[in-house]
Amino acid sequence: MLERKALVRGREGLHARPATEFVKLARSFSSDLEIVCGEKSANAKSAVKLMLLGVKELDEITLRAQGADAFEALETLSNFVARLDEPGDSGLRAVAAPVGGDIGRPAPTPAVAQTS
Repeated sequence: MLERKALVRGREGLHARPATEFVKLARSFSSDLEIVCGEKSANAKSAVKLMLLGVKELDEITLRAQGADAFEALETLSNFVARLDEPGDSGLRAVAAPVGGDIGRPAPTPAVAQTS
């Protein structure tokens, strides 16, 4: 079994939305994954159990993994919790409207100057 410590950097810890994203990420690995915070531990692939841990900002957690992709899982999940407050890293991507257009409508084509 591999183990890695990580510091949770999200302002609100691993509450509903980040916990759900964490679990989605954890489920993408075949390894058995566990998260430990303080004296409690939980299956890292269960959102309910993860939220019951009550992981807060700046809590140090231990991630444990056993399986074929254990190293990759630990690397990915520890990076996830360390970057919760960085835009785009939580797996929640914003969709921007095209410049000069509305969502669902293409932006106008820029005019091209013609030379004679």
